[in-house]
Amino acid sequence: MQAVAPGRVLLDRYRLDSVLGRGVMGHVWRGTDLELTRPVAVKTIAAGLLAVEEQRTEALARFEREARVAACLEHANVTTVYDASVTEETCCLVMQLVDGTTLDHLFDQQEHERFDVSTAAAVAAQLCSGLSAVHAAGLVHRDLKTQNVMVRRDGVVKILDFGLVKVLTDVDPRLTMTGEGIGNILCASPELLSGRGGVDGRSDLYAVGCLLHHMLTGAPPFATDQPARLVSCHLSEPPPPARAPGVEVPEPLRELITALLAKDPRDRPASATEVYVALAPYLPEPDHGLAARAAPVEDPRRPFRVPQGPRPL
Repeated sequence: MQAVAPGRVLLDRYRLDSVLGRGVMGHVWRGTDLELTRPVAVKTIAAGLLAVEEQRTEALARFEREARVAACLEHANVTTVYDASVTEETCCLVMQLVDGTTLDHLFDQQEHERFDVSTAAAVAAQLCSGLSAVHAAGLVHRDLKTQNVMVRRDGVVKILDFGLVKVLTDVDPRLTMTGEGIGNILCASPELLSGRGGVDGRSDLYAVGCLLHHMLTGAPPFATDQPARLVSCHLSEPPPPARAPGVEVPEPLRELITALLAKDPRDRPASATEVYVALAPYLPEPDHGLAARAAPVEDPRRPFRVPQGPRPL
C-alpha cells in the first residue's frame, strides 16, 4: 500500500489536503472530491496496523465494518458516508465534512468549561435522537466521547467515528484496550470495561450520562488522569451528584444523570427515546426571530430555538 500523504488522490477522485485528526486506527483528512468539487472528510487506516499480518487482518475487518455500518445510517445527527474502499491497496472512508467544532473544543471556549442547562439538554437530546437511529439499526456505538461529538455551525450535533461500533449479535462485548488513551475510556460503561453481560444501547446511554454530567458541571463524573483508577471508578464507585459551585441543575435532571450512570444497565432508562423525552422540558424555547439575527458561530441550542431555520448570519 502506498504511503498516505498530502496531495495523494485516492480512488482517482479524492485528494488528501490536510490532516484533521489522528487516532489509534489512522488519520482523518480534509480532502476534496475532484469530481464534484466539494470538500470531504477522508478516513485512512494507520500504516503501522497493516505492517503485521495479524494486525492487518483485524484492522481491515474493523475498518470494513465501520464503513458498512456508517453507510447504512441516515439521520441528521449522524455523519453521512459518501464512499469507501477496503482493499490491500486502498483503504479509505469518505464522509461528509462537518463544518463546526468538537464538543471538547467547545468546553475549552466556555468561561467555566460548562454549559447552561438548556444548552446541555440541547446537545444530549440531539445525541439521543441520533442514537435512536443507531440502536434501531441493531448497533451500539461504544465510543461516545467529547472528541466524537461535533457541533456544526448551525447548531446541529453530529455523532462521529463508528470505528468501535458493535452489532448487537456480536459475541465479545469488551472494549478493545490496546493503544487506548484516557479519553477513550472516559465515558465507557461498566459492561464494556468488564466484558461481563450483554452490551446494548444502554451502554451508549451511560456515555450520554457522562457527557451530560460533564456539560453541566465542567468535569466528567470520574475526574482522574490514571486509566486504572478511572476503570475502577466506572466499575464500582457510585457517580457523584451533578453539582458544582454556582451550578443550578434541576433535581429531575440530576436524577436522570444518576439513572444514566447506573452500574447495572437494567437500572438505566430503557431507550434513547426515553431519555429524549426526559430532556424535553429543559430544551430551549423556540425563537424564530433569531433566524434573522447574528448568532454564535456554534450554538448547540439552535435547532431547538430555530427549528429548520436558515443558516445563521
